[in-house]
Amino acid sequence: MQVWAVANQKGGVGKTTTVVSLAGLLAEVGYRVLIVDLDPHGSLTSYFRFDPDEIEHSVYDLFEQSEVTASKFRSLILETSHESISLVPASTALATLERKAVGKEGLGLQVAKSLRFVREDYDYVLIDSPPVLGVLMVNALAACDHLLVPVQTEFLALKGLERMVRTIEMVNRARKNKLTYTIIPTFYDRRTQASVSSLRELHKLYADQVSNAVIPVDTKFRNASIKGLVPSSLDAGSRGVHAYARLLRGLLERRKQVQVDG
Repeated sequence: MQVWAVANQKGGVGKTTTVVSLAGLLAEVGYRVLIVDLDPHGSLTSYFRFDPDEIEHSVYDLFEQSEVTASKFRSLILETSHESISLVPASTALATLERKAVGKEGLGLQVAKSLRFVREDYDYVLIDSPPVLGVLMVNALAACDHLLVPVQTEFLALKGLERMVRTIEMVNRARKNKLTYTIIPTFYDRRTQASVSSLRELHKLYADQVSNAVIPVDTKFRNASIKGLVPSSLDAGSRGVHAYARLLRGLLERRKQVQVDG
């Protein structure tokens, strides 16, 4: 089982779109996929028509007890509109976690510990993270094998990326195995100088980490979210889906190379 976290310390960069797009593409080639919503806003949960304000049991339950059992974790998993994609939903109660976590130890590994119970059930796990460095993002970073960092191709997003890279460096000082990451340029519009110059700057500053796949502005993403479908199910031929398919090919090739080298 491979775990990918999608994170950035800036909102509105396409994290949830990245999770649902990659999950859909992975599922459509036969992989069993689990998606985990760690964002108190619950965008990923809402995408699949569950209400974060009303849901009775969610990923928040993992933080209410020091030890989580396999049956407890499995009871949180919901089916989605795609038969090969399952969801651990978020609830708005997650917004209270930082305050309640003060003085508690070990909360940073709750998700990693829980995922071990379903290691044989899924091929890929994708985690949607909040845009804030705290207990929830720490859980995502601790649980993942590889980190995906969507970055909107505009100046302020590049400044936000600097904070995320510093966080990765901090995490790597504490991790036994170095956390690798891929930067994904998003909301690209080749007609605007802002997008073109920002993409150029990304490649200049982070050449080895930037994906060759550039995610364009595409209204089909919004149309898919309105229907609660993964983008590739709504329109497999759209520009956005093609871009995510290219991203996925690169990620799978990278994983294969890591396995060969390892």
